[in-house]
Amino acid sequence: MSTFTSEWQDWKARRETDLAEPHGWLALVSLDWLTDSPREYPGIPGRWWQDADAAYVDPAGASLTHEGEPITGVRRFELVNSGAGTRVLSGDVEIEVARRSGYLIRVHDPKAEVLREFRGVPAYEPSPSWVLPGRFEPFDEPRPTTVGAVVEGLSHVYTAPGEVHFSFNGASHTLTAFNGKDGGLSILFTDATSGVTTYAANRSLPVGAPSADGSVTLDFNRALNLPCAFTDFATCPLPPAGNHLPFAVEAGEKIPYERG
Repeated sequence: MSTFTSEWQDWKARRETDLAEPHGWLALVSLDWLTDSPREYPGIPGRWWQDADAAYVDPAGASLTHEGEPITGVRRFELVNSGAGTRVLSGDVEIEVARRSGYLIRVHDPKAEVLREFRGVPAYEPSPSWVLPGRFEPFDEPRPTTVGAVVEGLSHVYTAPGEVHFSFNGASHTLTAFNGKDGGLSILFTDATSGVTTYAANRSLPVGAPSADGSVTLDFNRALNLPCAFTDFATCPLPPAGNHLPFAVEAGEKIPYERG
């Protein structure tokens, strides 16, 4: 086995281990949007509501904790729109609070059926031919970029630091990039396989930090499904306008078994 293939297999194994976390994306069992009136939601302890700025929970006698501390009265959560959520613990489940225009709560249950039946993610066989050189070109100023979501009527706003340019089969292509991990980039895209062998709405390509001259490496073997490919309880963003590749990217993750 080549080093290239073994490194990809190691990456895939780590990816599937992360997905199988007991309170991860595959553990989602519900999603509810909060209103401005305190109310209870099926299977979720406490009373929940929101206003223009924050979400709130009144434990109403239930045993809830947040960041290791018992919630004994009304707790307020003011979060960044489209940003990270926070978790309230109730027994062995975690209630995620997140802001997606309005506020939502969703339950991560380690006994979830999707998690229990998870058997990995189907993917194309890795090929060095899908590792392509590219060039990152930053915008003069990072641009707030509004994109749609898999949930109808919802939108997300992300900061786009610039564009990535690359060539494939003699043609030039440009993709808008968002900020990724560790100084790197994240590219949401679709291509000619989308809705055929890969998830229709989107895939995500992580890209390492650009070199001083702007050079980057696009390894499409590591194109990922977003959580919405696995569960109906995710609110994933759609790619920015123009991030559709007119050829078949036969690399990376395919439509999950759960959706087949």
